[in-house]
Amino acid sequence: MLIKSESFVVDFCKGNIAEFKFCLPGSVNKLSQQTLQDCAKALAELSTRDDVKGLVFTSDKDHFIVGADIFEFLPTFNRPEQELVSWIKDATDVFDAIEDLPFPTLSAINGLALGGGCEWVLATDYRIATPNAKIGLPEVKLGIMPGFGGTVRLPRVIGADNAMTWISTGQENRAPDAFKVGALDAVVAADKLMDAAIKTLEQAIDGKLDWQAKRQLKLEPLKMNRVEQGMSFAMAEGMVMAKTKGHYPAPVMAVKTIKAAANHTRAEAMAIENANFAKLAKTAEAAAQTGIFLADQYIKGVAKKQAKASQLDIKQAAVLGAGIMGGGIAYQSAYKGTPIVMKDINQAALDLGMGEAAGLLGKKVKRGHMKTEKMVATLGKIKPTLNERDLENSDIIVEAVVENPQIKKAVLADLEKQLPKGTVLTSNTSTIRIDELATALENPEHFCGMHFFNPVPKMPLVEIIRGEKTSDDTVAAVVDYALKLGKSPIVVNDCPGFFVNRVLFPYFAGFSKLVVEGADFSKIDKVMENVFGWPMGPAYLLDVVGIDTANHCTGVMAEGFPTRMARQDKDPVSLLANAERFGQKNHKGFYQYAPDRKGRLKKSKDPESLVLLSQICDDAQQFDKQTIIERCMVPMINEVLLCLQEGIVASPQEADMALIYGIGFPPFRGGAFRYLDQIGLSEFVAMADKYADLGEIYQVSEQTRAWAAEGKVFYQVEGQ
Repeated sequence: MLIKSESFVVDFCKGNIAEFKFCLPGSVNKLSQQTLQDCAKALAELSTRDDVKGLVFTSDKDHFIVGADIFEFLPTFNRPEQELVSWIKDATDVFDAIEDLPFPTLSAINGLALGGGCEWVLATDYRIATPNAKIGLPEVKLGIMPGFGGTVRLPRVIGADNAMTWISTGQENRAPDAFKVGALDAVVAADKLMDAAIKTLEQAIDGKLDWQAKRQLKLEPLKMNRVEQGMSFAMAEGMVMAKTKGHYPAPVMAVKTIKAAANHTRAEAMAIENANFAKLAKTAEAAAQTGIFLADQYIKGVAKKQAKASQLDIKQAAVLGAGIMGGGIAYQSAYKGTPIVMKDINQAALDLGMGEAAGLLGKKVKRGHMKTEKMVATLGKIKPTLNERDLENSDIIVEAVVENPQIKKAVLADLEKQLPKGTVLTSNTSTIRIDELATALENPEHFCGMHFFNPVPKMPLVEIIRGEKTSDDTVAAVVDYALKLGKSPIVVNDCPGFFVNRVLFPYFAGFSKLVVEGADFSKIDKVMENVFGWPMGPAYLLDVVGIDTANHCTGVMAEGFPTRMARQDKDPVSLLANAERFGQKNHKGFYQYAPDRKGRLKKSKDPESLVLLSQICDDAQQFDKQTIIERCMVPMINEVLLCLQEGIVASPQEADMALIYGIGFPPFRGGAFRYLDQIGLSEFVAMADKYADLGEIYQVSEQTRAWAAEGKVFYQVEGQ
């Protein structure tokens, strides 16, 4: 054995070719600071050995290197910027050392090579991967950019345009796609990987492959003339700005870094990357997005602990009520491997549900992400039925019938009588209290809420609502099922609207008040999208949710919170609902909708809605951007604080992830509690007090006021 550390072993594998095998403790290989230090020493020793003529990097795990250990690296971001530059240079020197070895190098990639793992393989002369391998630089998703040479090497390996797409989107690239653009030199079967690696190195050692020429390309400026550079970088900057609307500095900085380094050698380019990485790591957006990553890890840890306590092995599920939602739930269950019965009283609804599932699977086949045989097998896991007896062997049932408490209670009571005692019953209700629905059951301990978000396959959140009598075993079983569906479950306590919809409807109420006072709803949408960062403004979101659905939910929330959320006398949502302007579903709401060339509904202003709204709205009035943001956001954040204070949601992490995963709270702001930490709780109280006369949704609680006085922050250490 040539070299051994806790992270890797180096030894000859054939002749004078050495194998550098990563074997970190744990289930995956991650680059820690200690690992990089050990690698630096090992590479320095290898560079002086006369008996090593080639080196192949491998992994003893299912994946090559999944990236840097973010938990360990995050505290480093708190250092002063200049210290951070020195630290990142020390790290990139390790990657340069790979590239400067006096013999050819190769990465034999299995599974994932992401982030620092991708940058590691880019530093080698050759890269060969198995068909299931994926490589990529996802750092922008954490609000940072590649910092171990990714912005320097990738453009020189696959071209600037491809590199800017990879880096600015953070996409993971399948091995065949990576091969097409030159990121990989070959894709071979897993059992041939080592043989192919050794053969390639032998050819390089024998002079049959010019490894020095491949390496030299990465040491020199980009092979682009000034005109090509001007066109390429201008287009990339424009596309990134259009997509991010200026809210996400990481992809913008990555493109600017590649541009700035284009005409420099490796050493000069690396210095530019080091400096820009340090600037980016100090931004509020980086803190927010890395905070999201850690909060996501937190909620996953909570869910896994809850699921581990489950006494129920869910082998068969059922969804009651087909259609779009039922079909989405059925698809998700079958796709993730749990057979499911889809029951309805209407054959047309079953056909719609199966059509929804078949359509989703068909798209995967069309994109090459699934074989036809698997599609057929997956559809075979869904059993559409009109017969109630087909539900008898189900371990868990998701009731997804119409949002009417009396109908839901009747359905649930009937189910409980037919099914074996202990069958877990859940309701996919969006606002109706679980405790109210539970009054229809003899054994409410086996019942809880399971609130999916539409469209089910795309939305990661599932709210699991614990009723007053719901047992811990039931919660554990439902969390376990949600995890099997590939979802992020968050357990909340029961109240009208639960957590997500409870905090969403005050936001809608703040919007409605503005509209009634004469604000242009389309301008509000533009401000909330382009300035605050929501994916959809409130008017557009109401149209997508459904004006009729929102109108119904407003009534439910008004009953639940009769003083704070009473329906307004002049209510734009009620007005539009009564005029049968239901939003996207019938192509007219606040906006009007028509399909574009690809069949997607595109919104435009509708004079009819403006005439209709003029019946209840004051004369047109201009509101500045900050006022619009405050008038909409204060009610939502106020309600988020109340939910934490009342124990509806257990932690800031769970609240923030529910908002991000459930309704698209702007990720660059990190969630409501991180946003509060950034602006300061005392500043929020002062902001809310300006509007206290507008009603209870703007009036902060005494607990919030006390927290502000004591200077409370919700994330004690940056990044947690």
